[in-house]
Amino acid sequence: MAGTEGTPLRIALLAYRGNPHSGGQGVYVHHLSRQLLELGHHVEVFSGQPYPRLADGVPLVEVPSLDLYRPDDPFRVPHPREFRDGIDVLEFALMCTAGFPEPLTFSLRARRVLRPRRGDFDIVHDNQCLGHGILGLARDGFPVVATLHHPIAVDRRLELDQTRSPVRQVTLRRWYGFLRMQARVAQRLGRIITVSESSKRDIAQHMGVAPERMAVVPVGVDHEHFRPLPHIGRVPGRIMTTASADVALKGLVPLLEAVAKVRTERDDAHLVVVGKQRDGSTVPATIARLGIEGAVTFASGVDDQRLVELYAEAEVAVVPSLYEGFSLPAIEAMAAGVPLVATTGGALPEVVGSNGDNALTVAPGDPGALATAILRLLAAPRLRERLGGAGRAHVLDRYTWAATARATVEQYRAALESRPC
Repeated sequence: MAGTEGTPLRIALLAYRGNPHSGGQGVYVHHLSRQLLELGHHVEVFSGQPYPRLADGVPLVEVPSLDLYRPDDPFRVPHPREFRDGIDVLEFALMCTAGFPEPLTFSLRARRVLRPRRGDFDIVHDNQCLGHGILGLARDGFPVVATLHHPIAVDRRLELDQTRSPVRQVTLRRWYGFLRMQARVAQRLGRIITVSESSKRDIAQHMGVAPERMAVVPVGVDHEHFRPLPHIGRVPGRIMTTASADVALKGLVPLLEAVAKVRTERDDAHLVVVGKQRDGSTVPATIARLGIEGAVTFASGVDDQRLVELYAEAEVAVVPSLYEGFSLPAIEAMAAGVPLVATTGGALPEVVGSNGDNALTVAPGDPGALATAILRLLAAPRLRERLGGAGRAHVLDRYTWAATARATVEQYRAALESRPC
């Protein structure tokens, strides 16, 4: 049967959105598909907008949506001629009622595209879509596994905790309405891949998935790209983060408060935030309140090469998240040889190591602790050098995409072997 040890597999890898420069989904799909191809498997990526950037030899099957959240026109109203079918109508209607439709509508479109191709694939791998159409694919006879990076219920809880507006509370609950669907789908799939033991525990708690149906496969980093660049000098006082300005769980506000504290002792301290502020963001007001307008820079539209150069210029990298199911920014910074300050939110101690040998760790949401750790590193070149080297060694030992792909294939084969012949 397909999936016999050593037999190349035919894999349909699904991503309801695959932005290569924002969020982890596009990064995951790009590198996993590339490594699966290098292992000798056939993989096709099925994605909605924004489409991922894929390696040569990996076909992209576009599964277009109405693209209602495009960066230059979010929550747009499509022209009537853009509506092609009932799924488009459903997508727009859900958006108009403050819901987030993409997981559901992508899954329905993906099922429609894949149903005539049952003989082309041995397995379907869903990347955190978990829409009703994914169960439909299983009913159509496709073996299905899904990656669940972390339960989005944690994001919802943190956002609700940080807003006092009753209207905003109602809007957030409606936006996250897709979580009930994702939990029902996850409970009914035979095999779930997640990225850390922390996420495994949280998925069991928040989504009701039996632990014995989950396997931990950590994600990786492109360690040949994210590497130290000795020819680029560190900028004195440079602190760097990739924390999103508009997602509460990423912890940018506590970091800004920490930077304000750091500057009372180091007037050269300044923060580079890799990312773009959205219209209506409260971050500018926070920066103004703290009086650090000249000490915070946002770098948007950064390509992969410039990102590595920014790491090379930083004296300290910070992951200030209140919660992480894994953390690509943490292992990217360590792979680049940058000394890291990270919180203990979610899986971060598991990822970076909790003994302090590879990074300094502090409690999430504590600006004072962040400031103390940052000042400690800024004042100690030898400590920075030691942590930078130890962090890279830690990544090379545990977090490569080749290892992720090999372990993922093991889960594919286990799923195929558990099916009746």
